[in-house]
Amino acid sequence: MTTQAEPEAASGREGQRGFARTLAYWALGMGTVSTMLYYMGKDEIEALDKEPPRGLTLVPNTIFKGHPIVQTPHTEGRERLVVLGSGWGAVSTLKALECDAYDVMVVSPDNYFIFTPLLPSVTVGTVEFRSVLEAIRRIIKRTRGSYIEAAAVDIDLDRKMVLVSQAGEEMAWVPYDRLVVSVGAQSITHGATGLEFCHKLKTINDARSIRQHIMANFEKAARPTTPLEEKQRLLTFVVCGGGPTGCEFAAELYDFLAEDLKHYFPKDVQEMARVVIVQSQDHILNMMDSVISEFAEREFARHNMTVITNSRVQSIGEATLKYSTKHPDGSVTQHEIPQGFVLWSTGLSLAPFTKLLCERLSEAQKNRHAITVDEHLRVKGVADGSVYALGDCATVEYPHLLGSITELFDSAHHAGSTEITRAEFRVFVKEAAAKYPSAANHLFTLERGFDIFDTNGNGRISIDEFEHMLEYVDSKLTALPALAQVASQEGVYLGHGLSRLAAIYAGDEDARLRAEASPEARRDIEARAIAPFMYHHRGTLAYLGRAAAADFGDGRALWGSNLAAKYLWRSVYWSQQVSLRTRLLLAMDWLKELLFGRDISKF
Repeated sequence: MTTQAEPEAASGREGQRGFARTLAYWALGMGTVSTMLYYMGKDEIEALDKEPPRGLTLVPNTIFKGHPIVQTPHTEGRERLVVLGSGWGAVSTLKALECDAYDVMVVSPDNYFIFTPLLPSVTVGTVEFRSVLEAIRRIIKRTRGSYIEAAAVDIDLDRKMVLVSQAGEEMAWVPYDRLVVSVGAQSITHGATGLEFCHKLKTINDARSIRQHIMANFEKAARPTTPLEEKQRLLTFVVCGGGPTGCEFAAELYDFLAEDLKHYFPKDVQEMARVVIVQSQDHILNMMDSVISEFAEREFARHNMTVITNSRVQSIGEATLKYSTKHPDGSVTQHEIPQGFVLWSTGLSLAPFTKLLCERLSEAQKNRHAITVDEHLRVKGVADGSVYALGDCATVEYPHLLGSITELFDSAHHAGSTEITRAEFRVFVKEAAAKYPSAANHLFTLERGFDIFDTNGNGRISIDEFEHMLEYVDSKLTALPALAQVASQEGVYLGHGLSRLAAIYAGDEDARLRAEASPEARRDIEARAIAPFMYHHRGTLAYLGRAAAADFGDGRALWGSNLAAKYLWRSVYWSQQVSLRTRLLLAMDWLKELLFGRDISKF
């Protein structure tokens, strides 16, 4: 016989179990979130336990070439590592470095790292300024490193000292045992005049200036006293250069016009707004797959943005821009358009310190656009290999296999034969890939394409066919692109490599003594200890205004014109942030933009 109390008791027990399950799920969820947050902010959390950095002083009563010498912190048994710059290469090196491997000193005119791929978003308020910045002192606290707010202006390679200066004043020499040069590059002019009337987009101040200029133009165009022609000029925004930075800025500007300004400015002002891209090549985003270039051009045309190709800017005035267009028949026509805003984004050239270093090493440095480094990122021409360069200021020198064709061919075929069999070629590829790691992927491609290069179909490779193979490999070993992911991978490689060297010298007294006795021995020891740098392309992203595209190389590309593509692009950059702080700030910025739109204040 069942009483009324029994169902009520059963119901109570079920309620308790439900509450217990809810509590367990909540605890599991909170534990998972806490674990993720700890993992993403592990370096920052662990850095809180570190002591503050040691103070810097000058070496008493010592002047070298007219300037004092900084007495840097120096722990017995550790080398002094000086890092010039605070960009992708420098920060990636610092984050990959073991905490107690070196006495670290960072020298940079900016005391912060900028997440440069999101700078176009900063110009229109999609993301706020401080959401893409991380203080260098926060990054180096993990290593108890020191920081000097200054720029490198000179170097003494024999005495191993760098002269640093803040705005041309307070110069001092900073001694080093190892030097990492990651000073970036500056914009190239291509012979155009009037660049003082242009904006660039490399620093946070550039982004702030652009944001103010955009809003100032719209506010002036909205005044009733502004003539019609002047309104049209003010609202003509010209982008010089159709690379990722130029295209992403144009896309962000379109989003700003279409999603925010249309709600707050008169319709006639909105209709006058015009975005023009002037590109010297026959397509924009020409470093990406052609299908992405064509997709980008279709998207921009759909948004009524003008793309002018095969054109080179000649001069920029205060209110006009002149450019020349080369036609298929070889003829050239000149054009002039009114403009109220110009962004210059057309390639890179040597920064002053990079140029000075190349001049000091002129016999080994022949490249006019960057510092030449070997496969271990060591600057060519420095005998002991103590100077490294990475990022936009450096280019890796790859071996030219065609120059060693006779040696390689003789090593591949059997004695007494003048051709290489398939089996012999398979062995050759493995040996050559071990000797030339940077060419390994392309050499394995040759193995898979053996029949393509075997033009006569006899199953063997002759010396002429072998020459075509090496030409193919050499053509693929091109200079690495000036991308954040290149500098980041180089920095991670160098940070791990330097840590390994520190461990080797700390644990092997004989190796340390041999390295100190001879620069050649030091280079050999370190080359054997660290594998050559290999770049792995993880894809190039481009935001195209409510659309996005990704090029993964080898004909693999993705693109989409929807919200999913836009937020996929954002999620990739969110995951690449250097700190938990900037991840949280970015998430809040994007949520704020979704709920309330972008800020249209001019400040």
